[in-house]
Amino acid sequence: MSDRPVTDLQARRASLWTGRYLRTTVGVFALAFMFAFEYLAVATVMPDVARALDGLSLYAVAFAAPMATSVIAFTVVGPWSDRRGPRPAVDAGVVVFGIGLLVAGLAPSMPVFLVGRAVQGFGMGVLGVAMYVVVAQAYPPALRARAFTVLTGAWVLPALIGPAIAASVADVFGWRWVFLGVPVIIAAAWWLVHDAPSSASGEGTRRPGDLPWAIVAAAGVLLVSLAGQRHLPWWPVLLAAAGIAVVVAGPRLLPRGTWTGRRGLPSVIGARGLIGAAFAGAEAYVPLLLTLHRGLTLTQAGWALTAGATTWFVGSWLAANWRPLSDEVRRVRIGGGALAAGIALFATAASDVPLVIPMVGWALAGAGIGMAFSTLSVLTLAQAPAGEEGRASSALQLNDALVQALVLAGGSVVFAGFAASAPVTGATILVVAAAGLGALSLVPASRLR
Repeated sequence: MSDRPVTDLQARRASLWTGRYLRTTVGVFALAFMFAFEYLAVATVMPDVARALDGLSLYAVAFAAPMATSVIAFTVVGPWSDRRGPRPAVDAGVVVFGIGLLVAGLAPSMPVFLVGRAVQGFGMGVLGVAMYVVVAQAYPPALRARAFTVLTGAWVLPALIGPAIAASVADVFGWRWVFLGVPVIIAAAWWLVHDAPSSASGEGTRRPGDLPWAIVAAAGVLLVSLAGQRHLPWWPVLLAAAGIAVVVAGPRLLPRGTWTGRRGLPSVIGARGLIGAAFAGAEAYVPLLLTLHRGLTLTQAGWALTAGATTWFVGSWLAANWRPLSDEVRRVRIGGGALAAGIALFATAASDVPLVIPMVGWALAGAGIGMAFSTLSVLTLAQAPAGEEGRASSALQLNDALVQALVLAGGSVVFAGFAASAPVTGATILVVAAAGLGALSLVPASRLR
């Protein structure tokens, strides 16, 4: 790869899929694709895992554990990537993620399987931040929006084929091969990304108190996810304690003002956290509303989720390529507004309006988050101090995890109060609340510069 500088005009005319960028682009796409596939595949085969390992009581931990360990990874890897460059983090992340896959795939018991999932989560956290730093260093600013569109696109294909492939593998070879078959592909993706440009600033230093607070936040994320299931004794007390842990520890790990709308990078990070939580908070109840109130099958309801994933990519592509959306701040506001409006429109699924109306609403929500999410990633790298792209990327993904954990756990508690008598009403209330959260994102979205 040539080290000659690239002018802005040359960058805008360049293709990510040819010449000097091809290898890095394919590698980044492959890593993101495997993350997405593994995420969806685990959700598909977990019932088989729980039955085989007699671990139904620990079912929720299989999803909460990797989220918790990723919080610690986000905190550690950002400064490390700034100090040493992204290449060591990519190498370490691939190794750790691969070890986690092997442990989970070979696990003789549910506790060992959970250890593997926790190791996976740490590796995914390391790689998630490292890939952002790769984007910052491998592509000029004019190409970064398109690079994040590649990352978005890597989630669309698994949404279409991932569950079916995972189910087929589990039926033919057994659930273990959903984990054991991935390391070979991860190694191939690593080979492609390994030689991407990697420069070290030597200035990334983790603040002394970050790791203890990260452990507190990780424990809070784990416990808030478990308490939100309402299966544990004294779950209200546990939920309150876990929520306090996240709320107290979170701001200490993020740029000052992230949760209070301080201008610039804090509002960039805060807006993305709200937008992501709004989409996730509504998405959790999309299949339920469509099956309970509209009488759709699970397969038919799943196509609504697929439509949202597809328009997410379309929104990201428009943000990177459509000239009327060239102003980054404007397209975040448009995306946030479209997200809120689309979720509100989907809430009409609980009424008797034609089904096409809520379906169009969910597609609009997907386009809105696609437009805003990728743009906020670009703004994060653009506004990060020189040599601190890793720390900024860590904060961005850490905030996403913390806010979404709080919103999803809180939503599950609210829904549990309606589940027995009025599940459609409970789900609708939470979808409307998610639309409000999307609208709230417009506040920090007005303070991005």
